[in-house]
Amino acid sequence: MIKMNELNQFLARHKRSVLLISTLVLVVVLVVNLVVTNSVLNAGEQDAEAVSVSNINPKYNELMKKGAVALSEGSTANTIASTAEKKEEKKATSAPAATTAPSTTQPSSALTDENVPFATAVPAASPADYQSQWNQGFLIAIDNPDPSYGCPHISLTDDDRDLLERLCMGEFGSGGFIGAALIAQSVKDAMCFDGYATVADVIQYCRYDGSTDIGTNDACRQAVRYVFDDNCDAVQHRIMYMYNPYMVKSAFHESQNFILSYQGVRFFDRWGY
Repeated sequence: MIKMNELNQFLARHKRSVLLISTLVLVVVLVVNLVVTNSVLNAGEQDAEAVSVSNINPKYNELMKKGAVALSEGSTANTIASTAEKKEEKKATSAPAATTAPSTTQPSSALTDENVPFATAVPAASPADYQSQWNQGFLIAIDNPDPSYGCPHISLTDDDRDLLERLCMGEFGSGGFIGAALIAQSVKDAMCFDGYATVADVIQYCRYDGSTDIGTNDACRQAVRYVFDDNCDAVQHRIMYMYNPYMVKSAFHESQNFILSYQGVRFFDRWGY
């Protein structure tokens, strides 16, 4: 009892000092936790092929604000037109594509592969012209562009637009305008090349798991307008799959045609058509 009284008296005499020390300890704990958390979230930047700042379109801020870009001499329109002439126009259908592997950045219990090595991009026959890609309105210049890539304009219904804006937020909202544009392009490519009629079909058959219940933001809305209304794209290459290797491992994804890594999320085309 005497020791307890002595302790109470000590605390009473040094109340301010005890509170100060406790506060400092709490601050240190919070700072350490923040550093550890950031190192985990930014782990994707350790990817040797992650997009660097030098690959991003110098007009990024302008494109993000306007959700559109004035293309030089209609170069992208010409690419889209020539591509459309090379293939028959596919009739929209709700049927699932032949390959329906997960195309989500969210974790999936179905993918439990361990120690999957990262795939590397197939080098282009000649050095990529970054400026040409930027002039055509692509947000990120890549080293393995597909000059024949293009997709005819696809109009969104109000319901599809709302759903896609929320999907972009749920799948890659942390990626800002570029991250959302990558998701929007992936959805557009699924509709263009696999013939899905609606965004809901893409979500169902391509197995997107990102929440569509958390709303959206201006970056996602601008990205959807940029990709669908202006028929522009994040990269000059088809994107059919994506996943986050720091949330789940997938031998399937790493066996596909790797295109780029952005903020830890890796994007792929499939081999062949």
